Amino acid sequence: MHKIAMIGTGLIGRFYTMSLKHFRGKDEIVIACAREESEAVKFTEEFGIPRYTTDMAKAIQDPEVDTVIVALPNYLHKKAVLLAAEAGKAVLCTKPLATSAEDALEMLEAVEKAGVFHGYLEDLVYTPKTLKALESTKNGALGKVLWARSRETHGGPHSDWFWNKEFSGGGAIMDMGCHCIEIARSFIGKRNRPIEVTCWADTQVHPIDAEDHAVGLVKYDNGSIGQFEVSWTFRGGMDLRDEVSGTEGTVWLNHWMRTGFEMFSSVGQGGYVAEKAEGDTGWMFPVGDEIGALGYVEMFLDMFNSMDAGKAPMETFYDGYIVNAVVDACYKSTQTKQWEPVELKDWRGADGSEKGKAPALKDFDAEHYLIKEELMPSGATKLILKNKKTGAISQIIK
Repeated sequence: MHKIAMIGTGLIGRFYTMSLKHFRGKDEIVIACAREESEAVKFTEEFGIPRYTTDMAKAIQDPEVDTVIVALPNYLHKKAVLLAAEAGKAVLCTKPLATSAEDALEMLEAVEKAGVFHGYLEDLVYTPKTLKALESTKNGALGKVLWARSRETHGGPHSDWFWNKEFSGGGAIMDMGCHCIEIARSFIGKRNRPIEVTCWADTQVHPIDAEDHAVGLVKYDNGSIGQFEVSWTFRGGMDLRDEVSGTEGTVWLNHWMRTGFEMFSSVGQGGYVAEKAEGDTGWMFPVGDEIGALGYVEMFLDMFNSMDAGKAPMETFYDGYIVNAVVDACYKSTQTKQWEPVELKDWRGADGSEKGKAPALKDFDAEHYLIKEELMPSGATKLILKNKKTGAISQIIK
C-alpha cells in the first residue's frame, strides 16, 4: 500500500485522483497540495483526502508519504521533482517532464542519483487501444514501422498558465506535441534514435506569444518517420487519432470522436459531455469512461505494479527527457526553417546499426525482383518487376 501526495488539484490532478480511487483500491492519497487554500479544501472534501496544504515542500516531505505525484503547471515540475528526490520519495510526473531537455536531464539525474522510483505520466501511450496496437506491432503484425502519425487538436487548453509561454514553455507543441512524439516513438521503437526534425508552427487565431498550431516530422536513425499534428484552433471538440504504417500492415486509432458513442439532442443533455466538447446540443460524442479511454487507469496500474515489483515502468523520466529533446529541436526548426538535429547528451538506445539498411528485396524469378502485385478491375493480375542486373522496371499481366 502506498501513501501518496497529490501535488496539484487542477484538471489533471482531478483525473489522476479519479483514476487512483478506481484502479487498485489499496493505495491512498493522504495529502493534497493546491495553490489556494480554498481549492485544497474543496478538493480534499470532494475526494475524501484527509489532509491538505498550500506548501509544496510540506506535502512532499510529509513523513507518511512514500510517493509524490506531480500534477502541476510545466514550470513547477522541476522544483517538485528535485524536492521529491531530495526527500527520497518515489515520484511520478505529468507530461511534459520539463520545459527544456536541459531541465529534464537534471531531473533524470537527480532521481537516479537518489535511487528513487520515477515514472513519466504519458497517459496516451497507455490507452487500451494503443496498448493492444503496440502489442500487435511488437509481435510483427505491421512488419517494420515506416511512418507513425499522431494528431491531437482542440479549441485550446483549460487553464490560463498554458497560454503564458513563461509558465508553459511553449504552445501546442509543448502541450500536445509531447503526447504525439512519444506515441510515434513507441510504435517506431524506443531503441531507435530520433536524429533530426523539421517543424512548422504559427499563431493563427489566438492573441498569444506561443504557437497555437504546428506540424512536425521526426526522422529516426532506422529510416522511420514520426509525424505530429497539434492545434489549439480546431473546432468541434477534441480529436485524438493515430495512424501507423508498416511494410506488412496498418493501424488506425480514433480515441475520442467517432468511436461508436454518438448522441443527438435538440435541447441538450444537461451537463458535461466530454473533455473539450464545445456544446451539449446537436450531434455530440460523449465518452463512457474518460479516465479509461485516456489511459490513466492502465498508466497508474503500470506505475504502481512496477514500483511493487522493483522494476522500471513502461514510461520513465528518461522517456520524458527524450521527448523534451525532440521538442527543443522542433522549436529551433520553427525559427531556422530547416531540419535541426535532436541533441541528446544521454542516449541509451541502439547504436544506429540499422541506419541506411537497404529494404528487403523479394525475388520473383532468377532475373527479377517483385516490386508490387495488384489485381486489376479487369480481373487480371499485374506484376511490377525490377531487373536484377540492369535495374530496368517492367510489368507483366497474368
